[in-house]
Amino acid sequence: MRAPFALIALAAPLALSACGDPAPSYIDQAWVRLSPNKESPSAGYFVAHGGDAGVQIRGVLTAYAVKVEMHESVMENGVMTMKPIDSVDVPAKGKVSFAPGGKHLMFWGINDTAINQGKMELTFLMSDGRRLLVDAVIRKPEAAGAPAAAAANAHEGH
Repeated sequence: MRAPFALIALAAPLALSACGDPAPSYIDQAWVRLSPNKESPSAGYFVAHGGDAGVQIRGVLTAYAVKVEMHESVMENGVMTMKPIDSVDVPAKGKVSFAPGGKHLMFWGINDTAINQGKMELTFLMSDGRRLLVDAVIRKPEAAGAPAAAAANAHEGH
């Protein structure tokens, strides 16, 4: 009679260890390319990694810029255009890249404190109620005519 109870006692910790918290989503590789024209918006990029469950990024906040929006480059009637987006799905165990020429963040009015520090803190608002805090490295503008500069200048009308 003692043997079955001993086996249960030994097996219980192993069974419970499989019931741990699900792996959370996270964000890394965050960076901001400053616009060569301080009056034009700058662009931000990162990689969002899905955890055990899918989640949405519903917004991004920062105390270091006047305004931040999520945008997406799309082909429309043979012309590449950029449009604001409200949310982005991050699939379970998948990843979504915000990269030049695709999804990206737009920042208006990045303050000098962040520029001098070389980084700025971003707060990602997730659909599961979590807020992910991420430091984004600030990179200086590319030379005139470079792809990132051209992309930033395309947003001057926003």
